[in-house]
Amino acid sequence: MILPIVRYGHPALRQRGASIDPITTDHRRLVADMFDTMYAAHGIGLAAQQVGQALRVTVLDVRGVEDRPSTLHIDGKPVDVPAFMPLVLINPELSFGREKVTGPEGCLSFPEMYADITRPESIEVSALGLDGRPLVFRCGGLLSKAIQHEVDHLNGILFIDRMEKESKAALKGELDQLMAETKAALEAKDQR
Repeated sequence: MILPIVRYGHPALRQRGASIDPITTDHRRLVADMFDTMYAAHGIGLAAQQVGQALRVTVLDVRGVEDRPSTLHIDGKPVDVPAFMPLVLINPELSFGREKVTGPEGCLSFPEMYADITRPESIEVSALGLDGRPLVFRCGGLLSKAIQHEVDHLNGILFIDRMEKESKAALKGELDQLMAETKAALEAKDQR
């Protein structure tokens, strides 16, 4: 089922997600709905906060992006990224590499807004999969950037928080308008 994606100004986007333990049928249903929602919106990642749920779960699938490659290693050995997709991360923890890269980033909760964001090029990820088994891997490129973006959501951090001041200032009018529209929609919903 396709869920509504909340937009900037919705309080769920600033909530830190609760850890998931144990993984229930409701969590599995939410993950399936998140994949449906992400694919319908042509995204590569979606955090639970973006569908109004303050939980530590995110879904990702970078298979459709060919101009920004990803790398993936498990136990020090390279793994074919498309074979590892789609990806569910529950209660993820990240360790960051030292090298930083800057590149374009957008967010489904900020339609048509993009900015260059600087993040570590590679990360170590430790999480649970949907089956409850541990997932441990190292990744780089787009997959690393996407996971960092989604884990930020799980912590109530938005990509605008990582923008250079100049980039954020340039988007101020659009951000203010989006927040006003979101707040008006929430107020209208509360009045029903």
